[in-house]
Amino acid sequence: MKDARVLVPDVFSDERGYFKETYSSVKYRALGISDAWVQDNVSRSSRNVIRGMHGDRRMTKLVQVLQGRAWDVIVDLREDSPTYRKWEGFELTADNHRQLYIPAGFLHGFLAQSDDVILMYKQSALYDPKSEFAVNWRDPTLAIAWPLDGEPMLSPKDAAAPYL
Repeated sequence: MKDARVLVPDVFSDERGYFKETYSSVKYRALGISDAWVQDNVSRSSRNVIRGMHGDRRMTKLVQVLQGRAWDVIVDLREDSPTYRKWEGFELTADNHRQLYIPAGFLHGFLAQSDDVILMYKQSALYDPKSEFAVNWRDPTLAIAWPLDGEPMLSPKDAAAPYL
């Protein structure tokens, strides 16, 4: 997907566990990511919870799973982009250490695929409910192929989100 990127930080593992540097401005700037992160968030979700699809045209995000397994989805809603209205899904797990860089103007959401998912994300803009928008997770024009195992659990806000 244009401008979105999957990153894997250096992970140092031994019999005690692992250590990883989840963000270094110098290393990420060398990769072309120079966002100034102003807010960090953590969510905890049970199996089959879908959070999303949310967007904010001012905000980039860097997301990663700290515990469990999630299927993370992005949709490009930048009208001038060659990948406009295209979606892509990524498996993010505590074990694969993948991080997903999400450009401003993208929708973002995820499905918790294990019993206890902790997802952490950095934002380049402070949360402002007036700037946020949402699209229904099952919008037929997007046709996202969610790998569901049963009925999803949604917030009332996400269940009522409009179609494009």
